[in-house]
Amino acid sequence: MSEKKHVWDKMNQWEEEILLLKSIIDKTELTETVKWGAPVYVLNKKNVIGLGGFKDYFTIWFYNGVFLKDEKKKLINAQEEVTKSLRQWRFKSKAEINEKDILEYIQEAIENEKQGKVIKPSKKEAIISELLNKEMEQNPALKEAFENFKPYKQYEFLEYIESAKQEKTKISRIEKVIPMILNHVGLNDKYR
Repeated sequence: MSEKKHVWDKMNQWEEEILLLKSIIDKTELTETVKWGAPVYVLNKKNVIGLGGFKDYFTIWFYNGVFLKDEKKKLINAQEEVTKSLRQWRFKSKAEINEKDILEYIQEAIENEKQGKVIKPSKKEAIISELLNKEMEQNPALKEAFENFKPYKQYEFLEYIESAKQEKTKISRIEKVIPMILNHVGLNDKYR
């Protein structure tokens, strides 16, 4: 029995086209993996490109496509204002697949990856909770337990408290998280 790789269910009508794209990508130094149920090609464990099939088109994703010159004007941003670096090259038929052009774009993406061209995620603004700070001043064990959490877990608690509009809601949220903090349980641990 041959082992079959899990293929994204949306590849269905594009199977032949995706196989053609794969045969082109196989001519590069990228390594094929499967992430999120779809083929993703990596260089030094970093995502460079991916393949996908949708109802009306199939596509090559360039994870840091924002850095590509795109001289042939092939790339689109699927979600303006949301997507920072991902770009897609969409195809509607096998006839649109131009191996030379595709390899040029992929080689440029590989070079960009080697040069470390990536968009750094923007730093989240620090959140300060006056109410939680008051609680910690009165309860050194709470302060110590809170400071033992990694910064992202501290941020989750602070965001949870401070996203409440009313002070009474903030207070009830603090009452809810104090036992969690003292028991070293992160706000979202149960989902991890």
